[in-house]
Amino acid sequence: MNKYLSKKITALKPSGIRKFFDIVSEMKDAISLGVGEPDFDTPWHIRDEGIYALEKGKTFYTSNAGLKDLRIEISNYIKRTQGVGYNPDNEILVTVGGSEAIDIGLRAVINPGDEVIIPQPSYVSYEPCAVLAGAKPVIINLKAENEFRLKPDELLNAITDKTKILILPYPNNPTGAIMEEDDLRAIAEIIKEKDILVMSDEIYSALTYKEKHTSIASLDGMKERTILINGFSKAYAMTGWRLGYACGPKEIIEQMTKIHQFAIMCAPTTSQYAAVEALKHGDKDVEEMRQAYNQRRRFLLDAFRKMNLECFEPYGAFYVFPCIKEFGMTSEEFATRFLQEEKVAVVPGTAFGECGEGFLRISYAYSLESLKLAIGRLEKFVKKLRK
Repeated sequence: MNKYLSKKITALKPSGIRKFFDIVSEMKDAISLGVGEPDFDTPWHIRDEGIYALEKGKTFYTSNAGLKDLRIEISNYIKRTQGVGYNPDNEILVTVGGSEAIDIGLRAVINPGDEVIIPQPSYVSYEPCAVLAGAKPVIINLKAENEFRLKPDELLNAITDKTKILILPYPNNPTGAIMEEDDLRAIAEIIKEKDILVMSDEIYSALTYKEKHTSIASLDGMKERTILINGFSKAYAMTGWRLGYACGPKEIIEQMTKIHQFAIMCAPTTSQYAAVEALKHGDKDVEEMRQAYNQRRRFLLDAFRKMNLECFEPYGAFYVFPCIKEFGMTSEEFATRFLQEEKVAVVPGTAFGECGEGFLRISYAYSLESLKLAIGRLEKFVKKLRK
């Protein structure tokens, strides 16, 4: 059968996240800290709106771009939180999760041979989506000593005359790193000077713990250069509803909508009605979940300090990225042994890029009880390794 398969597709590596998740799902008494999925149920008033939409028979296609009411609420939300105005008629597209928005956003702007700059460690989909769009991924290996923030000199060194777009993945999965306004201003000046675009993946923007998130689109001269990606999965605990959105210049959104039209038609209708309710009345729910995540974040960092496990302090998303280089094992080896010997699943840092070697991604989108049990097992494992 190999002769029938696409060489481009067969060359892609499968996600390094799912491997450990699949193993732990069949392991008795195992704890998984590997999947970035909130342990909260979708808030009831949001679920109720989805149920109501079904009961009223609102089960038909929406417009390709999404429900007008939803696009209006997205516009209101971005204006309210970031101070950026987007026209709901032609600058907003509702997608099947943020992942689709990333995919079609790249396909809408890439020509064969264009280069896409991808800071790593970062979300596993960026690089394959760039490849599938016909681009050459250019990887910037971020450094722990910089708190995994993208530095201006790193960006300048990566830009060539073939560079089309920078992917800006903050708050970051897997590191939990953020970019503050001063960091973004330095990057924005380079983007404008070099005349390139930026895809700003802000799916974790509501989950920051140091200060309010700043979107690069809010900076002078950047709205017209930015494809802003966001969604409902993380902040509203709506992963299974599969709903995201993209905001950007109307010329880019028009082309993204064309791809979406032919490949998807429209995002799930029931989810869209629920999302309107989320944006209108969900701020309190998001804040309650954010506070719970922050409590878990502080618990993990304190636990790492007590066991002398090096970990920089993350201020966004719901991940920590501890360093395990002292044990002389690869990230894959450490994660495999930890799962086999202590029945706890974490993700090797290399799942998010080669520069993730020597680190682990641990998600705290789990109950405090589960985290306490898992950390007890980690402490036991670390003591054993240090003997």
